[in-house]
Amino acid sequence: MINKTESYSNEDSLTAAAIQIKPAGSVDKNLDNAKSLLREAVDRGANLAVLPENFAYYGQTNITATIKNENGETGLVSEFLRTQAQELNIWLVGGTIPVFGCTEPVDVNRPYARSFLLNPEGKREAYYDKIHLFDADISLSQDQHRQYRESDRYSAGISVCAVPTRAANIGLTVCYDLRFPELYRNLADQGAEIITVPSAFTANTGEAHWEVLLRARAIENQLFIVGANLVDRHHPKRGLWGGSAIIDPWGTILDSVAGDQPGIAIANINMALIRDQRRNMPVQQHRKL
Repeated sequence: MINKTESYSNEDSLTAAAIQIKPAGSVDKNLDNAKSLLREAVDRGANLAVLPENFAYYGQTNITATIKNENGETGLVSEFLRTQAQELNIWLVGGTIPVFGCTEPVDVNRPYARSFLLNPEGKREAYYDKIHLFDADISLSQDQHRQYRESDRYSAGISVCAVPTRAANIGLTVCYDLRFPELYRNLADQGAEIITVPSAFTANTGEAHWEVLLRARAIENQLFIVGANLVDRHHPKRGLWGGSAIIDPWGTILDSVAGDQPGIAIANINMALIRDQRRNMPVQQHRKL
């Protein structure tokens, strides 16, 4: 376990890790893989870790019955996240968990894709329900196309979430949100210094757009982006790109995970770089529209 005074001894920096996971055949195996990578990240100095979108349940059938006890406080994956944050003494963005709404009316067939931020005591600081749902027709080749209709399986969130913490001001987003710059500008206006992007970007869209979108969101808002992606590039039906990365306010890739394997992108997040960049090039003050 990390000593808390050592974890935050430098008020101007922290070390972030983007965890890249290849989906396994069961929830238990997915959690085992996530646990191993989280511990490795902490051994390498991380005190903020981001897991991918739907890292535990991706590809599972009969999801409605499987997640009936998940609400962020109870449930297999909810308890896993709480335990990992507490035992490892880290800030943890728990990818997403499919969670049904807490207020009426509740769509019993369409949960939210909910991203939780937990503090080093294992307590939930905030959560964000994915706003933009991936409804798209993607060309896999000249003769192959795939239709994605995330709105058939999930409900869309409505609230933006920027969270002031003692580590940093953290903005929460998920996957397809990355294509909507107005969300990231809103988070920057609310003081976000780091924006997390747990994702399950497809192999086709990821190869073309993942890195450039991460860098664009970092550059235009002059902040850090931590993108944690699932990976399985050559899966015949549901290829996932990977390429998990940490980007600084200049758009520099501080670290990334190459290839088609699980791994960790890890980098120091120096808040002074944000202040310097915004002072030297005051983009927000120059806005006209």
